[in-house]
Amino acid sequence: MAEFSQKRGKHRGDEALGSAVDFLLANARLVLGVGGAAVLGIATLAVKRLIDRATSPRDEDDAKGDSWKELNLLKATPHQQPRPPPASLSQPVAPPLPSAPEGPTDTELQKPPQLGSPVPLCLTFQEKLLAFEREHVVIPAAHVALAKQLAGDIALELQAYLRNKFPELPFGPLVPGGPLYDGLQAGAAEHVRLLTPLLLEPGLWILVPGVDTVARDPRCWAVRRTQLEFHPRGSSPWDRFLVGGYLSSRVLLELLRKALVASVNWPAIGSLLGCLIRPSVASEELLLEVQHERLELTVAVLVAVTGAHSDNHLLLAWPLEGLAGNLWLQDLYPAEAARLQALDDQDTGTRRRLLLLLCGVCRGHPALGQLGRSHLTQVVLRLGEEEVDWAEEALGERFLQALELLISSLEQASLPCHFNPSVNLLGSLREEEIDSIGYALYSGLQAPEGLL
Repeated sequence: MAEFSQKRGKHRGDEALGSAVDFLLANARLVLGVGGAAVLGIATLAVKRLIDRATSPRDEDDAKGDSWKELNLLKATPHQQPRPPPASLSQPVAPPLPSAPEGPTDTELQKPPQLGSPVPLCLTFQEKLLAFEREHVVIPAAHVALAKQLAGDIALELQAYLRNKFPELPFGPLVPGGPLYDGLQAGAAEHVRLLTPLLLEPGLWILVPGVDTVARDPRCWAVRRTQLEFHPRGSSPWDRFLVGGYLSSRVLLELLRKALVASVNWPAIGSLLGCLIRPSVASEELLLEVQHERLELTVAVLVAVTGAHSDNHLLLAWPLEGLAGNLWLQDLYPAEAARLQALDDQDTGTRRRLLLLLCGVCRGHPALGQLGRSHLTQVVLRLGEEEVDWAEEALGERFLQALELLISSLEQASLPCHFNPSVNLLGSLREEEIDSIGYALYSGLQAPEGLL
C-alpha cells in the first residue's frame, strides 16, 4: 500500500511537470518557432530525466530504451535556421495560418532569379580533348622557330667539321628534319633529326633485303659492294668500312661517335650559338643535348644511305644487335608522314591531329610511354584508310577508336607496319610490358578523361 501511494504521488508529480512542460512548449513555439521549440523541448526533457534519476532508481532496460530514443530524437530534429525574435514580445501573436498546398505561388514566380556562384560547366569528352590539345600538344610558334634555328646552325657547324676532319669521305649536305619540321611534334620542340647522308658511287653498291641475309630481319637492308673485278677494293673511300663485302653501319657509327665525343669543340660552338651543347655518352645513338635558356633540344645525328636503289629507300645506321649489327635499318618515317599529309589534304581531315593527341597522352604516362611514335602512327594510318568522317567534330570518336585498335593489337601481340606488313612493331615488347600497356589502355577506354 505504501508502494502504491509512492507510485501514485510520483504519477501526480509527473503529470504536474508534464503540464508545465506542455505550457512552456506551447508558448515557446509561438515565440521561438518550431525549431527553437524542439531544442527547448529536448533540453527540458533532459532536465526531467535528471530529476527522475535523482528521485527514483530505474531499470537498466528502460535506461537503454530512453537513450536510443533520445539519440533518435536528436537525429530526427530538423536543423533549421533560428528565426529572428519579434520586435516586441508584448504584441499579440497571430494564430498560425493553415498550411497551403506545396508548389510555387504567383509571387514566387514573379521574383527574379538570384545571382549566386557560377555553376561549373560539365564538358563533354570532345571538349576536354580539344582543351588538352591546346594546353599540352600545341607548341608555341616562337619555340618552333628557335628550335629550327638552333638545329640549322648546328648542322652547318657539324658539316664544316666533317669536311675538315674527313676530307676523303664524301658526306652530303646535313639536312635537319623530322616531326618538328612536319608539324608532328607534340608538347615541346624537343627532338630534331639531322640526316648525314653518304654519297655512294653509282653502280658500286646494291641493296639486299634483310630477309635474304643471315640475319633474316625484314626491318633491315644490307649494302653490298659490287664490281670488284673492275673497281677493286680500295677504289672507293667507303671501302674502309666493309665487313664481309658489305658496308658496315656499326663501324661508321663507332667512327662518328668517337669524333663527336672527343674531337668536336662543342663548348666553343655552343658559346657561338648562345647555348650549351653536349654529346650523349650513355646512348648508343648519336645524340646531341642542347640547352637554351628558352628550351631544351635533342638533335639525333642519323647517318643515312639514300638513293642507292630504284625504290629510293632511306636507310639509317642504327645500333642493332646480333647478326643484324652491320645492316641498315629502313626508315619509314618520311613515307608515313607524307601519307598522313596526303590523306588529310584529300578531305581536310584530322588524322595528324589525332596522332599528336595520342603522342601527347602516351608521352607522360608511366605505362603508355612504351608506345613510340611508330606504334601510334600505324594505328592512325589504319584508321585513316578505313574511316570516312575525319571532321573535327568526330575527333573524340576517332580517339576512342584508336584506343580500341591498340587494345585489339595488344591482345594479339601483333601490330603490322603499314608499309611493311612483315614487320611486327610489338615484337620487341615483353609479355609483362604488353600486359601493362593493355591494362592502362583498357582503363583509359572505360574513363578516357583520366588519360588527359
